[in-house]
Amino acid sequence: MVIRVFIASSSSSVLIKKTQQDVVGFLEANRIEFEEVDITMLEDQRMWMYKHIPKERLPAKGNPLPPQIFNDEQYCGDYEAFFESKENNTVTSFLGLNRRPSVKASES
Repeated sequence: MVIRVFIASSSSSVLIKKTQQDVVGFLEANRIEFEEVDITMLEDQRMWMYKHIPKERLPAKGNPLPPQIFNDEQYCGDYEAFFESKENNTVTSFLGLNRRPSVKASES
């Protein structure tokens, strides 16, 4: 399983840059392995991302904006879904990852 975060390195939007930094920073801080995929440099990856976002999750107008998060080919969600999972302490299930054993569980 590889968590893939689709980003836009050359976005002029401050909001997009902040949301990308929030996702990447959280994953790094929690030592969750992931791969950044820059859709501004890789046209085929951008098209792959668009194709693999479920139709019901696409925006009403325009294209989906980064960051978009996948676990392998399974769509996890966009920044709003990630933020909600972070607030609810459910990021592990949002990303489709197995829970890591807690310190107490590993000591017993």
